[in-house]
Amino acid sequence: MPKIKYVIELDSKERNVLTKIIKTGTSPAKVIMRANVLLTSDVSSGNKPLTVAETAERFNTTQTTVQNVRTAYAQFGLEGALYRKKREVPPVQPKVDGNLEANIISICCSEPPKGYERWTLRLIADKCIELGYIDSISHMTVKRTLKKTNLSLT
Repeated sequence: MPKIKYVIELDSKERNVLTKIIKTGTSPAKVIMRANVLLTSDVSSGNKPLTVAETAERFNTTQTTVQNVRTAYAQFGLEGALYRKKREVPPVQPKVDGNLEANIISICCSEPPKGYERWTLRLIADKCIELGYIDSISHMTVKRTLKKTNLSLT
């Protein structure tokens, strides 16, 4: 018999939470599957826990997934095993912050350049670069910013 690396011992509160997740069926399928894996891996209920291969076969998943769920429970607890960690920082920082947004609005409200009747999106983008507010900006980014602040160029 293979050696069990992480022994899962759930208390009654955790078992009730997992059972509720499974029975209500309103959680995402991945969360329900992870709850099932944890319940079948529990040794504190007096039942003999299933092996990784048996658990994987029962819930139609891979052995790696079963082992990852068990490892996550041992390292991060119940919440860490069921749910993904929330991203703290977005993958790409937003280009337009409040300061640049205010500068774009102030450009829109000013007089258009000589030879133009009104500001265009491309003119605003070029002016932001010219004034050194930002290194590069698309006219579509300017459009989204103006739309977000309920401003129009008409």
